[in-house]
Amino acid sequence: MAAMTTGNASRADVNRRRILDVALAELLRDPDASMDQIARAAGVVRRTVYGHFPSREALISTLVDGAVEAVAAAHAAGREGVTDPAEALARSALAVWEVADRYRILVALAQRSVTVQGIRDRLAPVRKACAEILAHGLEQGVFASPLPPQALAYVHEQMLFALMEAVNDGLLGAREAGGSAAVTLLTAAGVPAERAGELVARVSG
Repeated sequence: MAAMTTGNASRADVNRRRILDVALAELLRDPDASMDQIARAAGVVRRTVYGHFPSREALISTLVDGAVEAVAAAHAAGREGVTDPAEALARSALAVWEVADRYRILVALAQRSVTVQGIRDRLAPVRKACAEILAHGLEQGVFASPLPPQALAYVHEQMLFALMEAVNDGLLGAREAGGSAAVTLLTAAGVPAERAGELVARVSG
């Protein structure tokens, strides 16, 4: 009986993971994709999808949770072992964008189904880490801003959201968006544009 229960649980986990993967792909293709469309694409009945996610909003909220976890991991990996604040900011921005680009459609969707405050709450650890990088840079004179680091971290977060929306709306090409985002964040922190461009080009190479 225990083995059967474990097997059922394992199948349920596989189904849940598949539904999430397919849902992300379908939403990227069609932001208005319904639960029925997602069920068909996943090769399961509608009841199975609703068994894991009671509503479309719950499904999108779970996808947002996964996106935030991936962004946090990328931000940590990008800045790991880097002591120069400007380089840490550039590398973490590039790493985050590489992950966030896959999830950028969720920004628009999440604002319909998840409160903006909910998104901010999820991103609090990433914002705190960003504020620490900015604080070190401001103390060392690498960055210059009239804003305290915590406020500047909020500005950076909103700039990334805005750039994702620009890509979604076709105003910025996805291919060059990562480098553009990193340069934009550096210049917003007071790094001269020429130096910011050179730094991002170096760490991207």
